[in-house]
Amino acid sequence: MTEFLLGASAFVLLTVAVGLVCILRGPDDVDRMMSVQLFGTAGIAALLLLGAAIGAAAVVDLALILAVLAAFAAIAFVKAGAHSAPGQAESEERP
Repeated sequence: MTEFLLGASAFVLLTVAVGLVCILRGPDDVDRMMSVQLFGTAGIAALLLLGAAIGAAAVVDLALILAVLAAFAAIAFVKAGAHSAPGQAESEERP
């Protein structure tokens, strides 16, 4: 079972390499942010698979911390985009 988990972790890391192409040559900032989210999700999945394969609870805890940080990064990106959205009236009050 350990070999399967390590193989699955390697496959997940290969998908991250494919996402790197989209980050470097993405047509838009939103596409790049989605690729960064892919990095976060794949990194979390790889850490969870490795943690299960070697039986290290600390690796699982690290993956959960990264999941929370990735969620905050996505929220910050959306909030920053909402403040600079085109077509928004200048006279509107912003919180």
